[in-house]
Amino acid sequence: MLNDIYDETSSHMNKSIDALKRDFSTLRTGRVTTNIVDNIKVDYYGTPTALSQVGNVIALDATTIAINPWEKAMLNPITKAIQEANIGVNPNNDGSVIKLFFPPMTVEQRNEIVKQAKAMGEKAKVAVRNIRKDSNDKVKKIEKDKAVSEDEAKKALDQIQKITDDFVAKIEEALKVKEADILKV
Repeated sequence: MLNDIYDETSSHMNKSIDALKRDFSTLRTGRVTTNIVDNIKVDYYGTPTALSQVGNVIALDATTIAINPWEKAMLNPITKAIQEANIGVNPNNDGSVIKLFFPPMTVEQRNEIVKQAKAMGEKAKVAVRNIRKDSNDKVKKIEKDKAVSEDEAKKALDQIQKITDDFVAKIEEALKVKEADILKV
């Protein structure tokens, strides 16, 4: 019974780490990646559609992303969606391909992105702590129902805290790695 709670706690906390890594992938580092445009939705005949579903998105070099729409009619909706997404660049539409030219990042921009990364890390820690609270509540409930003894419940709460500490350390490590990646020139 308690092992199920431990497994469920670890599983949920792993999902929080995965979500943090997905969030981190949308942040710009020294090298441009196509992940920057992952969250942009284009109006595709009345349906909000991911940019990658309406055209080919590739990074040409360290500072340029090219979007080659599968239908020429999509050039203007894609351009409009990129402008509305406010990702820090204006799209260049040459009539067949849209190019995004990202200027080299300034120190201020890097520091701002580090702040965003830290906020994402803090959000992940809050999620992990909420999972800990839910697990602790389950342990207290089964103790109240007399399914486990008071000593077993105390050991279970300590074990849940250890799991939580491990995941908070993983979040800190992921944040350190991302921060170093962002600040690297």
